[in-house]
Amino acid sequence: MHSDGVIKIFAGNSNVGFAKDVAKILGLTLGKSDVSTFSDGEISVKIDESVRGADVFVIQSTCNPVNNNLMELLIMVDALKRASAGSITAVIPYYGYARQDRKTRSRDPITAKLVANLLTVSGIDRVLTMDLHAGQIQGYFDIPVDNLVGIPILAKYYIDKGFCSKDVVVVSPDQGSVGRARNFAEKLNAPIAIIDKRRPQANVAEVMHIIGEIKGKTVILADDLIDTAGTITLGAQALMDQGAKEVYACCTHAALSGPAIERLDKSPIKEVIVTDTIPLTDEKRISKINTVSVAPMFAEAIRRIYEHLSVSTLFS
Repeated sequence: MHSDGVIKIFAGNSNVGFAKDVAKILGLTLGKSDVSTFSDGEISVKIDESVRGADVFVIQSTCNPVNNNLMELLIMVDALKRASAGSITAVIPYYGYARQDRKTRSRDPITAKLVANLLTVSGIDRVLTMDLHAGQIQGYFDIPVDNLVGIPILAKYYIDKGFCSKDVVVVSPDQGSVGRARNFAEKLNAPIAIIDKRRPQANVAEVMHIIGEIKGKTVILADDLIDTAGTITLGAQALMDQGAKEVYACCTHAALSGPAIERLDKSPIKEVIVTDTIPLTDEKRISKINTVSVAPMFAEAIRRIYEHLSVSTLFS
């Protein structure tokens, strides 16, 4: 590896296992730091090695507890900046608050933009993330943003499992995910279908009808995020009701909050494939859920950023 400074990788507390995996692939160990809390709940950060002139990558998903993880990241960056790091890249496998990316009602906040401002002000030079909920969030930053895509890794899982027959259909759980489903379907050489749903109120999904041919087919529901799993499980049920043979599901970010695990367990979905951008706690490890790792992709992206090479070739 070559660049101006040495490369150092630090991690907050949100996804330490993932950070270790990334560091290991790069032949590095995690930088020495201690991120804890004072007794009143304020976050304490100690960087226990010199970072002067180094190219520093801080790995932290802003998943649940979102605000703690976000503050940890901001404070770590501030500490590294004040310790004269040569460059600081925030590696945010899962970018929280991304769903609040526009005003859908009057007096709504645009929290995704606020978080972008906070990150930029903290002193980062660049962001490396994956499958932003809305692509335009890249434009909320006035610094470079590399938005990796999880589709090639998820698609590879299904290709290796032999899901490339003419009986497979990739289904978008809503209109917002059509582009993602189409890219996914192209990798499997499969057609797509779309679930057209109306949402009567927040976090309540109401399935309407299915656009496309799914009768007698094996369907794969593809999304960027499964949170409460309402959309995906209702979608799966609707697909079965309309004659699908079997339903599989996959997503990049497994937030899996609230009733998600119970819903997935009871749903007709055969298997859910997720990535490790958000760590799965023990109570979320049910037999239906399997993980594929995106650590190799992040490691390669970090290596390319460090060596001033193109990152976009990773998208194919």
